[in-house]
Amino acid sequence: MLSIKRVPTVVSNYQKEETGEAAAGGCGRNCLKSCCIQGARLPLYAFKKVDKVCGNELPLLGCKEQHPVAFLDSLVLGEWEDRMQRGLFRYDVTACETKVIPGEYGFIAQLNEGRHLKKRPTEFRVDKVLQPFDENKFNFTKVGQEEVLFQLEASNDGEVQFFPNAPIDVENSPSFVAINVSPIEYGHVLLIPRIFECLPQRIDHASFLLALQMAVEARNPYFRLGYNSLGAFATINHLHFQAYYLALPFPIEKAPTKKIAKLSGGVIISKLLNYPVRGLVFEGGHTLEDLANAVSEACICLQHNNIPYNVLISDCGRQIFLLPQCYAEKQALGEVSPELLETQVNPAVWEISGHMVLKRKKDYEEASEANAWRLLAEVSLSEERLLEVTALVFQAITSSVEMNVKPQRLEEVDAVSPNAQHAMVAGSHECLVLQ
Repeated sequence: MLSIKRVPTVVSNYQKEETGEAAAGGCGRNCLKSCCIQGARLPLYAFKKVDKVCGNELPLLGCKEQHPVAFLDSLVLGEWEDRMQRGLFRYDVTACETKVIPGEYGFIAQLNEGRHLKKRPTEFRVDKVLQPFDENKFNFTKVGQEEVLFQLEASNDGEVQFFPNAPIDVENSPSFVAINVSPIEYGHVLLIPRIFECLPQRIDHASFLLALQMAVEARNPYFRLGYNSLGAFATINHLHFQAYYLALPFPIEKAPTKKIAKLSGGVIISKLLNYPVRGLVFEGGHTLEDLANAVSEACICLQHNNIPYNVLISDCGRQIFLLPQCYAEKQALGEVSPELLETQVNPAVWEISGHMVLKRKKDYEEASEANAWRLLAEVSLSEERLLEVTALVFQAITSSVEMNVKPQRLEEVDAVSPNAQHAMVAGSHECLVLQ
């Protein structure tokens, strides 16, 4: 088994629950709310708008070899390391054991007992993908300014700009990049679009384009962005994406795909094959906005139909996985086996992608490809349900984007034929659209 070397860090339980009302001169926590934000300054990174994704000729995991280290990449890591040295994390993620599980797919297992004990609990219903923002519950305006790494926006003059000490324009609601105080991996950060608009956890066109631009700008194939909807293990109802570094390919990135449609804007939509979680893959596009619009239309469709989902932005923004799921619903209906429930693993975007964050030493020691496959198979929609959901997605996309290739019916696409060691099937429950 391959072990991944770690470096030491400082451990702290810095982020505490907010207490009391704001006192004169602020609440005492140096937070992002009106009591403390006046006159505050933070670094500002203004990225150059790009039209295309890192060059379509680049191979998978090949972006970094084609470019010098990007400034955004260095900025994220440098600022994250600074917060690590200042002790702003709830536990030492670099001390977590990690290994690659033997097998065809190379699932990655991490033992992270600290995240289970110290992660903020979910504070909202899991059966509603769209829920209104509630300022009384935890949201990112309540974090300390020390946790914010920098502001992120598009450059006005078409060139990259960096201002190490820029004022915060609250009226125009900037987007922030902040640390995740309960990290899964090295460099684990949060992208919080238009933070002061206090948007609930739902994707829109502008926010998804920003996330895609961040992936392209980082120019590092080991830096992926992920998104969890409510009902698919998002724990905070304030719009955010997650991102971190892992210098290994995710198993989902290695899974075969089959093309099922192409849009007039050049975006190719494929179906995942031979992977325990069924889903769609978006690639290509004449412009970055073509790709962003296609994916965001699909996400908006799922949100409006109350279908929980996860998104992985991979390969410097060239490949996007859209993964509708039903684990929380099956869990609520008592259709998940006690054995899987006892692991207390919540299969969100990273687990679905093949990075299994395990909370018990027993599960880590007994980790196997068969066990990973069995858990993820419970997350997946059935083939029949995916067909219905894909039809909804295509209808939504075609209402705004003309398709020049008629999508195949999914039952006409080659069926998944798992290997003998993957002889597990998804539960029988059909994940119905909740009204």
